[in-house]
Amino acid sequence: MPKTSPTHDRPRLILASESPRRRDLLKQIGIVPDKIISPHVDETARPQEKPAALAGRLAEAKARAIAASAPGCLVLGADTIVACGRRVLPKSADADDARRSLTLLSGRRHRVFGGVCIIGGDAQARHRLVTTIISFKRLEAGEIEQYIASDEWRGKAGGYAVQGRAAVFVDKIIGSYSNVVGLPLFETAMLLHGLGYSADRHG
Repeated sequence: MPKTSPTHDRPRLILASESPRRRDLLKQIGIVPDKIISPHVDETARPQEKPAALAGRLAEAKARAIAASAPGCLVLGADTIVACGRRVLPKSADADDARRSLTLLSGRRHRVFGGVCIIGGDAQARHRLVTTIISFKRLEAGEIEQYIASDEWRGKAGGYAVQGRAAVFVDKIIGSYSNVVGLPLFETAMLLHGLGYSADRHG
């Protein structure tokens, strides 16, 4: 695993995520991780665990899974939880999962909780938890089936991707848009800045 190099004027950054959306979001603000490693973490919610607590716990678990073997590096872990009330909506593994989620969200408000955790060289965890409220319009059965046919829902929490075709379902967003896509950029950038890591001015 890489260590901080004396030729660098900032710490090395590892993104503990296999999500291409998080990688692309970071690149959007001029941050390119030195390495991307997929952590192996059980994402099952604990009994009575609230969605916000789950997002925060999994973000730290992902970061710690990589940080243990990456001394001297900054390790960024993140998790996105879509919840309707206290019900956590899973990443859609099949069309039935996506259909159930979209039917539940139709005409309702729901919340997206984004947990961010950065483990610094001192092995201490720094956290942010961001909440975004989203209102969906009432969806017709045909709209849901057309969206299912697009395959865009695959692997998406809540069965939709707000940055894609599902944008037309959204009546209102209150809070961070990037949080819904996969990573709250303002909060992540502030955490990194506080640890001596700044964006690449050359993008």
